[in-house]
Parts: sequence; C-alpha cells; structure tokens
Amino acid sequence: MFTGIVELLAPILSIEALDTTQSGGGGFSITISECASILKDCHIGDSIAVNGTCLTVTEFDVEQHGGYFKIGVAPETLKKTNLGTLHKGDKVNCERAMDAHTRFGGHFVQGHVDTTAVIRSVVPTGNALTLTLRLKNEPDMLPAPSSLSPYLIPKGYVTLDGASLTLIEVSPPTGGLLPSNSTAGEFREDAASTEDKKDVVEFSVMLIKHTQEVIGLSRKKPGDTVNVELDMVGKYVYRAVMGSLERDSEEASPSSAGATSGASGSVDAGRQVVGEAAGPASTQALEGMVERIVRRVLTEQQSKQ
Repeated sequence: MFTGIVELLAPILSIEALDTTQSGGGGFSITISECASILKDCHIGDSIAVNGTCLTVTEFDVEQHGGYFKIGVAPETLKKTNLGTLHKGDKVNCERAMDAHTRFGGHFVQGHVDTTAVIRSVVPTGNALTLTLRLKNEPDMLPAPSSLSPYLIPKGYVTLDGASLTLIEVSPPTGGLLPSNSTAGEFREDAASTEDKKDVVEFSVMLIKHTQEVIGLSRKKPGDTVNVELDMVGKYVYRAVMGSLERDSEEASPSSAGATSGASGSVDAGRQVVGEAAGPASTQALEGMVERIVRRVLTEQQSKQ
C-alpha cells in the first residue's frame, strides 16, 4: 500500500530486456540509481512503486551508483503500464510501501495500474500547470475507457505515475471532450476520429510549483503516456451500489418469488431514472438512488435487531 506522495525522482541506470542474472530471473529488469535516501531500511523482496507500479526489489546496494535497486517487470505489467517505453537516463517517481508511522498525506494507492492515458495539453495557469489527459482506448491491451469512467469524479482522487492528484474536470458520464479542451498547443490524435463517444474519457489535473519540482509528470509533454490508477475506495463503492441494484432488479423481476418490497421497488425505480437522466440531473438522480439504498440497508439492519 502506498500514499501517492512521491519520495524521490530518480534516474534509470539500466534496462535489460532479458536479464539472465540471478536477480534478473531471465526476464525484463530495470535498475534505478541515485536513490540511497530510500534504501536505508530496504530488504530484498520489499515493494517500491516505480511510476505508480508496485514492484519487488530483487537487488540493491546503498553505496554503489549513489544507491541503486533493481526490479523485475512482468510481461503483463509491460502491457498495462508505460514502463516498457522508458529509456536509460529517464527519471521515474519512486515511493516505498507505507509503514505504520507514515503520515497519510495522499490517498490509498495500491500500485496496481488500471490503464494508461495520453497527455493532450499542458497549459500554464499562473505558476501552476494544468494537464488534460485522455484514457487510452486500446481494446486488445487495456480496459475500455467507458468501463473506468465511473471512477473519475470532479475533486476526486487519481494517481498519475504514482502521484496522488486531485481531479478538476472530467468528461460527462456519456463521454466526450472536456469543455476546456480547446486550449492552444494541445495534442489532438484525430478530431474527426470514429472512436465511440462513450470511450472518449478525459480529465484534468493541476500541478502546483512544489509538485512540479518533485515528480516527473511536469517534465512530460503532449503525446506522452502516463500510468493511471483510479481511486480504490470509489471502485468498492461503485461495485457495492451496482451489486445492490442488480439484486433489486432480480427481486423485482416477474420470476421472483413473492411481491417486491416498497424499498426495492423504489431503488429499482431510481435505477431507471438514473439511466434516463443526463448531466447534472444524472448526478442528482444517482445521489437520490444511493440515499434510498442506504436507507433500505439501515431499515433491514434495524429489523434484524
């Protein structure tokens, strides 16, 4: 588990596509240097997040190369992250797994990258930088952007290359460009793309001056790829709500035994309203539906006491 507060921006010492050493295990490995400050309590087998990807330390030395550690990267990780596109000398965000005494300054980060996004624009905003990104739509490699869209909410959390950041804008629930995505100098893949609108999922974040200096994201340009991990808490909440809706739908179906309770009917009706609503109305309908679910659960708990 990590916090998304990057501890160190460190350079890549070497990349081996086929590392035949004992620590390489005959696979893809990356060695990162100038990181003695995060190796004082390191052990073989420890977890360190590299660009937001939880990886296992297979070799390290606190003295050589300013302190270095090696990590192995599995084929699945290379497919789902930007680690396979890195080069010797590139700097990566590093964070050790949190311990019991860590001040929790970010949010719950697992180091399990969900997908990647392409940077579409980097715009100065005072002394800050506003970045607009789009989730990549590569069906053979990554989850469909529309399947991840529910976990992106304004003022919610997102982890980009391991850094905990706050979302500013997100695409509408039905997909599409951000209203502000008309800034000069942005990277446009194809404005007339045949890509389904629902799978055009964009969002924006802002980097204050301090953050620009301590993470690698500020050094990236339009067109570059970023690792994305969505909020873990949001995933659990969404799954719980959808599970409740599915159960209610089954209870309300003609094949269900017995009559549908008023509470279940109310939730199922809420589900229909949410499906038909759009924009702010959709948000209000969803809030109402969640409130009804919570009330139903509380009623059920009280009846069991």
